[in-house]
Amino acid sequence: MAQHDCSEHMHNFLRELPKCEHHVHLEGTLEPDLLFPLAKRNNITLPEQFPKTVEELNDRYNRFADLQDFLDFYYIGANVLINEEDFFDLAWAYFQKAKRDGVVHAEVFFDPQTHTERNIHIDVVVAGFERACVKAEKELGLTTKLIMCLLRHLPSDHGLVTIDSAKKHMENGTIHALGLDSAEKPFPPHLFQECYAKVKEINPAMNLTAHAGEEGGPDFVINSLDLLNVTRIDHGVNSIKDKDLLKRLADNQTLLTVCPLSNVKLQVVKDVSELPLQEFIDAGVPFSLNSDDPAYFGGYILDNYVTVHTRFGWSLETWCLVAKNSINGSWVTQERKDEVLKAIDEVFEKYSPLLQAQA
Repeated sequence: MAQHDCSEHMHNFLRELPKCEHHVHLEGTLEPDLLFPLAKRNNITLPEQFPKTVEELNDRYNRFADLQDFLDFYYIGANVLINEEDFFDLAWAYFQKAKRDGVVHAEVFFDPQTHTERNIHIDVVVAGFERACVKAEKELGLTTKLIMCLLRHLPSDHGLVTIDSAKKHMENGTIHALGLDSAEKPFPPHLFQECYAKVKEINPAMNLTAHAGEEGGPDFVINSLDLLNVTRIDHGVNSIKDKDLLKRLADNQTLLTVCPLSNVKLQVVKDVSELPLQEFIDAGVPFSLNSDDPAYFGGYILDNYVTVHTRFGWSLETWCLVAKNSINGSWVTQERKDEVLKAIDEVFEKYSPLLQAQA
């Protein structure tokens, strides 16, 4: 359903445009070509009905019926992650892909309960991911932040236990923020008020975000803002249904972390063109474009940028606005923001004459 051409110059511009990724689950970057070797390394027997080859598994990932169908495969895949080295390998593979796609700053989710429920200590998970973050900053020039998510389909008292187990990592800043993910609709934000309040008690500097407005309506977004005191909304596409909420998001410059290809795979929309991205721009609501669970949804961040361009045909100026909103909504120092904002302007100046000549 592409309506606009993504020329070679435009593709190169989109690749070089400095990007922030705010909505990617590290467990959701577990590609089949890593999953099977890790299963072998850790002597994990996959379910009998599970696809047997990389090709078969990739094919099955193209046919998710809904969010729960995806989550079933997601949690089976996570079972191959056992040791610190596994978590390091997973995150390092993602950071290398992100670098190739032009990501300069990555704020990445992880789900400790997926692992602690399997008797893997949270320290093992954090140690592997943190090692990869340090390596990415040192060798790739990527700045990073770790965001610990609670699984909303588990009881909130489980979340409190998880927060207790992660206390030292929150206190020292290794874990930079708290998020809330998994199936949205049956588990409204108010269930996790105590969890969010507790995190702020542990470290008042912790940032807060939550998945809302993907399956759930605008009320999930409003309640996340009011009850959980988040300053960012993950997904948030259903905010478009409430004009007062749109104004609030714009007035407060609350970033929505939108995941276009994921929204199609999970049947939030039938095509990326149906997403209210232009409406968000017109209303002054900032958003970033992200890959969510790219190993399962068939597209990393550049794939999302290119697909959005083929649907909306934005100008370089609009793309730079999206990129700058993404930077400004990041949880980094102003010095780092200024550095990346300057780099965006430099990429614009490089490609503007090329695309004008092409036109």
